[in-house]
Amino acid sequence: MQRVFRLVMILLFLTLFSVSGLTDNSGIDVNTTVQAFQDTGFSVGLGKMQTVDAIGLYDAGITPSCYAINPSAPYMSFKVPKAPGQTSNNTISDSPINPENKGLWLDYHTRPDEAFVYIGTTPPECDYFSYCGYLATRYFPLSNEKRRVYASLGDAISLSRLKDEPAYNSGVFSKPIIIIFTADMNTDTKARTALTAVGYPEDIIHTLVVPHTLVNLGLDSETDTLTTLHRVALFRNEEEGDAYMNSTPGTVYRLTPETEEEPAFFDVPDVIPRGTGDTREMDLMDDLEELRQAIIDRNEGYEVQDLTTKIWIFEGYDAIQRGIDALGDIRDTVYLNTTNTVLGDKPGECIMVYGVNHVATKKATYANFGLYGLAALNGIEGISNHDYTGTAEEYLPGNPNAQYLYVAKICREDDGSPSTSVIPSGVGAHGVEPDEPCFVGFRVYVEPETSVGPAWNEIVYDRAIKITP
Repeated sequence: MQRVFRLVMILLFLTLFSVSGLTDNSGIDVNTTVQAFQDTGFSVGLGKMQTVDAIGLYDAGITPSCYAINPSAPYMSFKVPKAPGQTSNNTISDSPINPENKGLWLDYHTRPDEAFVYIGTTPPECDYFSYCGYLATRYFPLSNEKRRVYASLGDAISLSRLKDEPAYNSGVFSKPIIIIFTADMNTDTKARTALTAVGYPEDIIHTLVVPHTLVNLGLDSETDTLTTLHRVALFRNEEEGDAYMNSTPGTVYRLTPETEEEPAFFDVPDVIPRGTGDTREMDLMDDLEELRQAIIDRNEGYEVQDLTTKIWIFEGYDAIQRGIDALGDIRDTVYLNTTNTVLGDKPGECIMVYGVNHVATKKATYANFGLYGLAALNGIEGISNHDYTGTAEEYLPGNPNAQYLYVAKICREDDGSPSTSVIPSGVGAHGVEPDEPCFVGFRVYVEPETSVGPAWNEIVYDRAIKITP
């Protein structure tokens, strides 16, 4: 009877997804893939990869913040059903603002022997993309509460590393990809067997490991929940990028073994070391001080307040050990932020942002910043190296190192410059109010030589100055 019920539920899911247009985007029918997983001994639940509206979730009161979203890089995530027989509640569903996702969850309790398999396509051409797994929330018995930890569980599967694989020698964009998210080597092997049996190439299958010693796995309410993020930054063609982010680029299969057995857990994965030992940016410190003075001279008569930049977020393994919130970190970047300030609405009031262009010095693949409201952690109107490259030369005429620096602005008034971030108010978490504490957050993504974020001590921190009439 239980098997009949599962078959009925799968047929119901298939009917639903047929209506919504969800497919594997692989040329292999969803029904065929489901059957292969069933033949391998799995109960199958169907989900999807889809954009996450972090600001919409916060404004609707579903989440406690916007998780320090990157304003230059939209996010997608697995949205999956509960496990068979699961009675505990997961934490977050976007169904209140996206009713078609009723019954699907952004984070999920997980049996130790389960796997989540995403079959889809990579994004169209862009500067960066990645897939990363997370510990989402943790139950803390001493305080009898569940808190967000949102910590990465290892290195991501990313553009910089995929492009070196044989499967992507002819191109990495808009190509088939399969991601398995699991703690169990046996389940991983069985899933791969089913996938290759129906024709998926082995070399497009990748595993994101759930390290069981770092995560309390299980389906009851006192276990951890997991989640995933698919990041994409700076599409080369905005129309193609919008089409991708508004689509459902693939199917997520929740695989639950019909017979629960003792898992063969993966070890905690090694991570790629940060840093190369190259401190070339430090040679620009004198030029940076000269640039600071040039900015102040341009704003003579204004009150000047330097905002101190510091390390904002370290890494997931650090957050897990300390029980703190890593806000969906990823090892592909460095996170920096400034001390808090207030961006008022007086004419001429602004925050001048300046620093080393880490892409120009070849310490990063892309870099950006955004303004964040302190309460909502809502990144607004991001400015990237695409926008500010070359902006320091008018401040430092004749200085040959000006090409490695930048100047940008955060303000309330649109001056038409691509390096100016215009911050609205009165629009909920889509803006920052004039009396609201806020800060500037910086990201420095993917050192080409290592394929992960640079080491903090090898880059010059980006800076900001508050200018008030």
